[in-house]
Amino acid sequence: MNEVYIQGYEGSFHQTAAIRFFGNDAAILPCATFNELVKKTSLKKESIKGVMAIENSIAGSILPNYSLLQKSNLTIIGEVYLEIDQNLLVNKEVALEDIREVHSHPMALQQCLDFLDKHNWKLIETEDTALSARHVYQHKSKHIAAIASKLAAKLFDLKIIAPHIHTMKNNYTRFLVLQHSDLAMPVTSANKASVNFHTDHSKGSLARVLTKIAEHDVNLSKLQSFPLAGSNFKYSFHADLEFETLCHFEKVVEAIKPISQNLKIYGVYKNGKLK
Repeated sequence: MNEVYIQGYEGSFHQTAAIRFFGNDAAILPCATFNELVKKTSLKKESIKGVMAIENSIAGSILPNYSLLQKSNLTIIGEVYLEIDQNLLVNKEVALEDIREVHSHPMALQQCLDFLDKHNWKLIETEDTALSARHVYQHKSKHIAAIASKLAAKLFDLKIIAPHIHTMKNNYTRFLVLQHSDLAMPVTSANKASVNFHTDHSKGSLARVLTKIAEHDVNLSKLQSFPLAGSNFKYSFHADLEFETLCHFEKVVEAIKPISQNLKIYGVYKNGKLK
């Protein structure tokens, strides 16, 4: 059985992403922080995996998590794209007119302001969407609602009194699936890779790397820059590369090695699908 570490609480979107990748039989192990998630996933045990959010289609990249990945001994073995579907949850006997307060994570409240502005409810910021749902359930509240996932509603036996209340309907979060590098096995039918490299300060150094990637029929789906600590405005670059065959990727690696520095492969895996 897979033991999967996630950030957040039972019923979180991280748990939904983990179940989507590993199935319902996985043992989900919540962590309070992303740093704890990386530390626990780094334990050298074959059954241990981790699922960590890395970017959102609206909010953008979660830069601290890229840094955690860079400093870890973990390999990316997969990814999940999860649509963020926010719902208003209450205990089963509660009606819409009974609600006085709505509790959730600040980001979730922001995502649902168009709906919330139609009502004269007090908005309470909390540390986690799923924790808010659990609070409503545990206190059997008749006047408090939570914004959280369908999974949270199911786990805590809450009623979805208003579904799909988020303003932006095309809202996806990308999650990385991680495992200790010494234990990760080659992924069958891999068609995506994540790498990191440095370039020098010479004119056109990054452009030369990007040109080599394009010449080898590989799609650059993401490029993220990071300042190198202690340097005078030098940068490292995280790149996500998509390809038809592993041979294409291997040729790109050989092509960019001579014109880049400290090339590191974070993982070669199968790309996730938007659903």
